[in-house]
Amino acid sequence: MSIISTQNLTKVFGSGATAVSALDRVNLSVNVGEFVAIMGPSGCGKSTLLHLIGGLDRPSDGKVIIEGTSIAEMDDDRLTELRRRRIGFVFQFFNLIPVLSAVENAALPVTLDGVKPAEAQKKAAEWLARFGLADRMSSRPDQLSGGQQQRVAIARALAAEPSLILADEPTGNLDTRSGDEIASLMRDVAKKYGRTVVMVTHDPRIAAYADRIVFLKDGKVIDETILERKNGGNAAVVAQKIKEIGD
Repeated sequence: MSIISTQNLTKVFGSGATAVSALDRVNLSVNVGEFVAIMGPSGCGKSTLLHLIGGLDRPSDGKVIIEGTSIAEMDDDRLTELRRRRIGFVFQFFNLIPVLSAVENAALPVTLDGVKPAEAQKKAAEWLARFGLADRMSSRPDQLSGGQQQRVAIARALAAEPSLILADEPTGNLDTRSGDEIASLMRDVAKKYGRTVVMVTHDPRIAAYADRIVFLKDGKVIDETILERKNGGNAAVVAQKIKEIGD
């Protein structure tokens, strides 16, 4: 069953002679519980696609359908509600508030949605504990490692219990070990906790944790690869695919 569907999704920035096509009639379907990585060279439209799926920007043409509803017809209030309650966002930079504790940061979106702070923090604490941060609930961001901060950010994305997680280069600001830990955690989010995850990454090693990789180039989908779960080797498969289709 599809949770995301794009139909001829197009995004053009500017107009006339200065117009730049970021996405060109992209058709993509993502199933419930699937972990999909989006790869491609810089400027190929990866982040633009993620932003359009998440309702952070509006397309020039085409449609984004989330759980059977076209978001193009939504007014700003409904779109805000969609983003707040049905979609969780994870970014390269953790965007944690320095003066708040880990549990306060993770609970913030739920609190802003009108839930009482104690209840919101209880939900956030459950996710932090699942992610190995039970003993760091009261720590501020400057008391946490980069990997721990990203775990807080992922808990924040999940605190409202959304069905969809959109991650834009979630390991891009981390060292290799922490990056692998976060990529593995994103896979757990999909496979253990039943969320759908769409992740933009430039790193073949990180993409190898996904079920499927969608390759973009010049704003178009040029290839898709389904990965088999086996004893290693997927990173090599991804790297070879990148070599085949070109940078």
